[in-house]
Amino acid sequence: MGILSGYTVLDCSIAMAGPFAAQRLGDLGADVIKIEPVTGEWQRHAPAGGVTGNEVNVSFLSLNRNKRSLAVDLKSDEGRKIIRRLVKTADVFIQNYRAGVAGRLGVDYETLSAINPGLIYVSMTGFGEDGPYAKRPGQDLLLQAMSGAMMSTGRAGEPPQASGQYIVDAVTAYTAFEGALAALLHRERTGEGQKVEVNMLDAITTIQMQELSVFTVGHKPQTRSAEPHAHVYIRSPYGTFATTDGYIALAMPQFEAMAKALDEPRFADLDEMKAGWEDRDGVFALTREAIGKFSTADALERLNAHGIWAGPVYTYADLVDDPQIAHNGTFVEYDHPTEGRVKTPGFPIRFSRTPSEVRYGAPRVGEHTKEVLAAAGFSDAEIAEMAKTGAIREMGE
Repeated sequence: MGILSGYTVLDCSIAMAGPFAAQRLGDLGADVIKIEPVTGEWQRHAPAGGVTGNEVNVSFLSLNRNKRSLAVDLKSDEGRKIIRRLVKTADVFIQNYRAGVAGRLGVDYETLSAINPGLIYVSMTGFGEDGPYAKRPGQDLLLQAMSGAMMSTGRAGEPPQASGQYIVDAVTAYTAFEGALAALLHRERTGEGQKVEVNMLDAITTIQMQELSVFTVGHKPQTRSAEPHAHVYIRSPYGTFATTDGYIALAMPQFEAMAKALDEPRFADLDEMKAGWEDRDGVFALTREAIGKFSTADALERLNAHGIWAGPVYTYADLVDDPQIAHNGTFVEYDHPTEGRVKTPGFPIRFSRTPSEVRYGAPRVGEHTKEVLAAAGFSDAEIAEMAKTGAIREMGE
């Protein structure tokens, strides 16, 4: 039994950030009911990498384990009736609609908290529920660009570089997850439910706590180098460097140690702080030249022997096969009824008494509709009638 066993989460979110947050609650044992349209949630039809799967694409598969699917038309009177009944006994409600949509569907905080005052209502938006950008779409790349993060990497004079991950979605998901847990703890102490608002702009901005404080408090502007230095607020050398057969990452080495490790005496003649900041391009170029003479294995052996922070640059294939990943049990495997054997990232938190586990793979559309409605008190006749009118969808329809 997971640590959140006994809690019920109604997940009305779509795409990545909301479903990822709800999945984390499910991984901890909560009963997460994914409330999706009868045609299926948007992510079912937008596979990342074009990996469509047999029936459930990889995008949806990765973000919706440990959930049950209730397929319902929230634009119908019957659909809204279902939500109101489920909310009576729910603990958490999550939605990431654009501003105003929740109200039009009758699932806004004011409506649902009147039914269940103890409800934790998590509202996720791109820019906030009000304000000048409230109606803008919250998309990962656009928020990366707006947050200033892109301007801390890459070469001066060249286009800023985006992260290779959906970093804003992921950070927002964890922010919502954290907010839901904190609100549940408050409710345990006081009995009070509340609304938890999370937006992508604030999430990606506040995670840059150190960098933005250097700017706002230290008044140091972002100044990119001509060389591909990995961060504007860290001295050179800091970044990735080519070897004779691959790449390594190198972070803030001591120059005397670099001189010995790479048989390059020119490092010993440099002042780390002065040259590292004032001649970042020159130091970067010298490092690139020195490392380029060695293979990856040789360079890492030399650098590590002198206590220098250096490591390999992995592909996903390298990561999956890494012995520490295997030791940690970072990936989990389970059998899915339509997708076969699934291997996917698992649980980042370990609990000694309440370990996480995969109880459900990502559900098929409406797979648990009848089960969820029966548990909520709807009769077989009512369920059959709603299925007939199209208000709900059961798996197989």
